[in-house]
Amino acid sequence: MCKFSFNPYLKSNPVWEGPEYAFLDASDMPEFHRSLKGYRPTPLVSLPNLAKILGLGGIFVKDESERFGIKAFKALGASYAIYRFLKQEWEKRFSTPFNAAHFKNPAVFEKLGTFTFAAATDGNHGRAVAWTAKMLRQKAVIYMPADSARARIQAIEGEGAAVILVNGTFDDCVEKCAADSQKNGWQVVSDTAYPGYREIPEFILLGYTTLFCELEDSVHPPGAPGVDFVILPAGVGGLAAAGTRYYVRRYHEMRPKLICVEPVEADCFLESIRSGNGKPVPTKGRVNSIMAGLNCGIPSPVTWPIIRDGMHFFLAIPDHYAVDAMRLYAEEGIVSGESGASGLAALLALMSSKTMRTAREKLGLGRQSRVLLINTEGDTDPERYRKIVDKAGKI
Repeated sequence: MCKFSFNPYLKSNPVWEGPEYAFLDASDMPEFHRSLKGYRPTPLVSLPNLAKILGLGGIFVKDESERFGIKAFKALGASYAIYRFLKQEWEKRFSTPFNAAHFKNPAVFEKLGTFTFAAATDGNHGRAVAWTAKMLRQKAVIYMPADSARARIQAIEGEGAAVILVNGTFDDCVEKCAADSQKNGWQVVSDTAYPGYREIPEFILLGYTTLFCELEDSVHPPGAPGVDFVILPAGVGGLAAAGTRYYVRRYHEMRPKLICVEPVEADCFLESIRSGNGKPVPTKGRVNSIMAGLNCGIPSPVTWPIIRDGMHFFLAIPDHYAVDAMRLYAEEGIVSGESGASGLAALLALMSSKTMRTAREKLGLGRQSRVLLINTEGDTDPERYRKIVDKAGKI
């Protein structure tokens, strides 16, 4: 059964002030990404037939399934974070400017030395870190839950990284990665923050905003948005916070209504918004959803205040909605993995579940509503993907 909550902490026009939020003022992310080999904006796909079936005015899908050839949006965050880390190291040591043109210059590493980048992941972020390290001819060590899909492990190894399997959850991998990196002198590139570690997750969040900037010639025009609702998936909250930051800064109180989606077994943002004290708390779920990229136990301290202040609605869904969404996407010619389909899965739940009727009416979702979804990944586990969309065998 779905669980949900409207946001009791919602601010009509949040203002994030003070030194801890100064990072939100950065604006060089799209310029940096345009400098990378293989960069091109990912497509925006309209699904008018599905919108008609669901009783909506329009459905638009930002399809990240082919981003940089690694089947997920995560490279936007990992590449920008590593760029900003190297920029800081260079300017601290040599007191001369460092820009995107320096990023892949071998002479940079002749002066800076070599690095080993380490990360914890359920799959996509780890591959993005490994992909960036490979591009820079640096090493990567990636920590994954031991029950991760073999295809996701092999994809990371295919980028030249060493993979260390950890008995436990994503959060256990984060702890192991941090401890080993401190011991070995590696640079952690984590998408979640923890005590004493905030800056890299801030850079990762910023990197994701390029995805939204790419829509400024279509559904994100100046003045007023071309969509009424945006559904944003949340694991530790990086993409959801990036979207919230973008829409608040661009449209203020006129921003679309923002909906956060999570699996019922990893609903840490929903639990936090319901907690009554405005602070992040862990999920009570088993953290075992098929939406592997969203299997995170607690919000990142970096993302939580942004999402708390600017997100309108929080929804946790059972896995069967993700299965239905993957199949519907396949019928429309869109390849979407389990986590990638979470936005459409949330929309299916909102528009079809009897238990969601009151929430749907209060949100104002109806025949004139235009909805933006983010397909965050393609078939990162091809074997399971085929079983799901072909309805063949046990999922």
